[in-house]
Amino acid sequence: MSETVLTRVANGTGVITLDRPKALNSLSLEMVRKLTEVLLAWRTDPAVDAVVITSTSEKALCAGGDIRFFYEAGRATPLGGSALLEDFFTEEYALNHLVHYYPKPYIALMDGVVMGGGMGIAQGGPGCGLRIVTERTKMAMPEVNIGLFPDVGGSHFLSRAPGRLGYYLGLTGLTIGAADALYVGLADLYVPGGENAALMELVATTPGRQLPDAIREFAARFAADVGVSQLQAQRALIDRHFASHSVTAIMESLAQDDDPFAQKALAAMRQRSPLLMCVTCEMLERGAKLDVADCLRMERSLVRRTFEHGEVLEGVRALVIDKDNAPKWNPPELSQVTPEMVAHFFEPVWPDHAHPLRDL
Repeated sequence: MSETVLTRVANGTGVITLDRPKALNSLSLEMVRKLTEVLLAWRTDPAVDAVVITSTSEKALCAGGDIRFFYEAGRATPLGGSALLEDFFTEEYALNHLVHYYPKPYIALMDGVVMGGGMGIAQGGPGCGLRIVTERTKMAMPEVNIGLFPDVGGSHFLSRAPGRLGYYLGLTGLTIGAADALYVGLADLYVPGGENAALMELVATTPGRQLPDAIREFAARFAADVGVSQLQAQRALIDRHFASHSVTAIMESLAQDDDPFAQKALAAMRQRSPLLMCVTCEMLERGAKLDVADCLRMERSLVRRTFEHGEVLEGVRALVIDKDNAPKWNPPELSQVTPEMVAHFFEPVWPDHAHPLRDL
């Protein structure tokens, strides 16, 4: 058993508990491998009728991938070609695919921080997934803040958010709470954090095959308590400003609006990697036309290009290594990003027959 991924099966339900609290359950390669091993085994195990994923800490389900590992592995090898990095992203994205198409109810308790890679292990596919948020939920796809892009299937689930909400979330990287997550379609149910013990007691005492309906009934009494979605209130503003396919046009539009919500979005975008915002915008356009497997294959190629370029290494350096919060983006200005630079990120890295995710 992994020291950071605890598992048990009882009453027809397999429970996965992430236990790396000091790192907010950031995913290591070992954790990705353990999660994959367990989910593959339970997929065909007649003793398991449902799966629940939770955490030992109310601070986070999972804050994302282990970005310190990204930095160390990427710096150790020229052009970001570390074998460990290659393994991590290939296996993480395969895990995301496994979660999305899991054939049994997959229930994620998204309490506390759920960002980046945490979204990838929480976003179960339609029909089988239940995603539960609390008043402590802090959800985001903040990758542009470290010179990356919203991966782990973000090209699929963000591009399918209502209106232009996915572009807003992907390009600003800003955090949302429970009401917004429900409105965007990135969560299904609201349960107050104080009810977590009762919820887990329900999990323990309900046969797995009956668990989804039991949880829906349990959560129904709290539906009116979730509060108002700010994204719903600002939907018209977001759709108007983020309507363009150009990051430059989006920022110019926001700059002409004195509304505090628009100015907050603009301020966030001014801190992000200009190049990776443009790559993200193009990725979402493409992702809207692709299925989950093709989205993950596209993202896998983009990861290689991003580490080759080095933008993500600079972003992580500024955020968690030197902590100066002053990344030296390349190029530093949005006006210096050319269509050719963006197009290069989407050039095939491997022939189709050799793609590391060809078998998805």
